[in-house]
Amino acid sequence: MNHSLAARRPNLSAQQGHAVSQAKGFFGLPVCASGITLSLGLMVAPMVLAQQPVVQDLSASSASSFYQQADTQTASDGALVMFNQVQEHQREIQELRGQLEELRHELEQVREQGQQRYLDTDDRLAALENTVPGGSVDPTLEGDVIPVNTPELDSTSEDSVDTADASVEEDDTPASDRQSADRSSAQEQEAYQAAFAFVQAREFDDAIDAFNEFVDDYPDTRLTPNGYYWLGELHAANDDLGEAEVSFEKVINDFAGNNKVADALYKLGLVKARQGETERSREILNRLREEFPESSAAGLAGDFLRQTPE
Repeated sequence: MNHSLAARRPNLSAQQGHAVSQAKGFFGLPVCASGITLSLGLMVAPMVLAQQPVVQDLSASSASSFYQQADTQTASDGALVMFNQVQEHQREIQELRGQLEELRHELEQVREQGQQRYLDTDDRLAALENTVPGGSVDPTLEGDVIPVNTPELDSTSEDSVDTADASVEEDDTPASDRQSADRSSAQEQEAYQAAFAFVQAREFDDAIDAFNEFVDDYPDTRLTPNGYYWLGELHAANDDLGEAEVSFEKVINDFAGNNKVADALYKLGLVKARQGETERSREILNRLREEFPESSAAGLAGDFLRQTPE
């Protein structure tokens, strides 16, 4: 039996040597006499190393990422601030637009009130003039028609006129000329009434065109100063004070003997007051009171002067 064991030992040693040589060939490392124990240790070592976590230095990349995130957050906050500012500006613009519309509405109301005030004043002036002999022939806003002052022709009846003794000193104008003058007067008053109809209808632009045409067609008649006067009124109602001034001065300077001069002086004084020329306004109104003290316009001028501080 001992002999058999001794016989097996060389084989065992040979096997151990073969295993060691294989381990040495596999790992490329020297193997100790313990053999299997060393080879197992060498086999386990790489597995243990493979299971170790890989640790890297991330401090630099982490800092870079942090700053990038901070920059992104800052940019986002800046965009939000700008958006809020834009929204606030839009709200302010809307408020300003609303205020502008309110001011436009108020301005339109003031303009309409000014137009009505001028027309009401002329209502009173026209009514007063109609009560005075030889007053203006302006129609009132209630729709009165201009009277057609057609000269009466002498009767030719044999019962009332002695043709042998009839005097021709009163009117030596030929009948054909009188008829032509009558037709011209009728056409003039018709054109004047048509222009004034636009005033009654509050169609001021059309009224201005009509009165401009009237004074061009009838530049020197008894109604011409009335046409210029109404042009002044209409321009003043439209806040065109420069044109209003020109029209009123036309009445004052070119038709000195006409009864519309007093009214034109009064309205010119008001125009100057609206233009901010207070001293000039007072001069004109005082001139009116001196030159036409009994006129209704002089009374209105006095009221205006008392209400206007010097």
